Amino acid sequence: MTVPLDVRNDIRSMDAEGVPRAEIARRLRLSRNTVAKYADMEDLSPEPPAPADRPHPAIDPHAAWIDGVLEADLGAPRKQRHTAKRIYDRLVEERRYEGSYSAVQRHVREWRLARAACAGGGYLELEWAPGTAQGDYGNFEAVVAGERLRLKLLVVALPHSNARYAVAGMSQRAECMCAGLAGVFGWIGRAPRELVLDNATEAGRRLRGEVTESHLFSLFRAHYRMGSRYCNPYSGNEKGSVENAVGFIRRNLLVPVPVVGSLAELNGLLRDGCDRLNAASRARDGRPTPEVLAEDLAAMLALPSSPFDAVRWARCRADKRGVVTVDGRGYLAGPAWHSRELLCGVRADTVEILADRGRRVAVLKRAFGDGPIVRNPLSLVPALVARPRAFGESVIRRDMPEGLVRAIDSLDAAGRRRVLRSIERAAGPSGFDAACSAAQAVIEGGRIPDDATVDVLARRMAAGAPAAEGGADLSVYDGFLKGGEAHAC
Repeated sequence: MTVPLDVRNDIRSMDAEGVPRAEIARRLRLSRNTVAKYADMEDLSPEPPAPADRPHPAIDPHAAWIDGVLEADLGAPRKQRHTAKRIYDRLVEERRYEGSYSAVQRHVREWRLARAACAGGGYLELEWAPGTAQGDYGNFEAVVAGERLRLKLLVVALPHSNARYAVAGMSQRAECMCAGLAGVFGWIGRAPRELVLDNATEAGRRLRGEVTESHLFSLFRAHYRMGSRYCNPYSGNEKGSVENAVGFIRRNLLVPVPVVGSLAELNGLLRDGCDRLNAASRARDGRPTPEVLAEDLAAMLALPSSPFDAVRWARCRADKRGVVTVDGRGYLAGPAWHSRELLCGVRADTVEILADRGRRVAVLKRAFGDGPIVRNPLSLVPALVARPRAFGESVIRRDMPEGLVRAIDSLDAAGRRRVLRSIERAAGPSGFDAACSAAQAVIEGGRIPDDATVDVLARRMAAGAPAAEGGADLSVYDGFLKGGEAHAC
């Protein structure tokens, strides 16, 4: 039985408060098994809404044989390769296959697709119970890696002890907010029993007494078993502690405008600064904040054993170039995925692109605002292997060393295909940059790169081995690949 999110949250909240499960079942009119199922659930992270892969009993026993035939075909002339019909005929004749032809067609198509992609008034004084937290956002600017950015400051305050915590982010979207809150909870070491927010669009809102939460934040709240409350964004006294904390942290830690090399460095400075401020602060009753913080921690909830994956899933259709658009920004899945419907997992710092039954296509750095298409040069290689003459105008040239580009330009179509394929296969374990450097070293050694040599050399470079001056002596790799002894130069 699947229960609504609000009922699921009630189950976990009451269970966290120690209400007997039999009593929870009676109050909510549910079976005890249903209550136990959701109370004991460890991970409530949203999963990709992709169908599960079903078994295929007719074709599965023959799948390895079919894959071997298709792999062997790669070395045969194109017009002498197996079709799905020829594979079906051989299965019937040689392996006594009794399944349908359509099952063979489907398996062959999926194998080929997978390989192609391997392309104003007075205020009331409020008293806050221990374990309650308030959250709010503020705006600020910082120079990050030489670029002046407008950033968001997520502040979490514990009003009972006057402890304050802050993290910087690029956006207030639900996935960014949940990731920021999860980071703060990990920093504190506990989760609040109740989190008070204003009517933030990406968390939830209260309208005429009715509270509506976003789907992702509702899962996040259920994951940590905490309650939530929403107040009027124009009545700062309803969560005055965090309202004051936003300005206090901005004045004390973000003036003058920070100049940092990365967002991670900025968050490290914020963490050190908040720890210093908390050590010197006092609670409303005059006691030192570190002393009263122990009361907050005792009333807060233990962190779940599984981390929450703050991800928002969206279906997107790639254009003719294999580009999907997420929040107004283009991300390159690769030309092999043109005109296909793909599943995009949007996180605070990455965009994960999935295809078919959850097969990963690419993981790209998330970008905000207007700008060029976000891409991984490796996603372009499969299309260039198929159309090597397009290399002359491909944008991948700007991601490669100049010497390698010149060398590839000088080759014919077959030579270009061979070099690009060796880079593609070596980039998997070693990275694109190491694979390009290895291919360039092979060319400078007077040879056309092949898969094995580039892979061995790329692994060595990725491990930090220095490149030889004046080109690499590749005889050592020839000896290694042949099983013989390698002699140092």
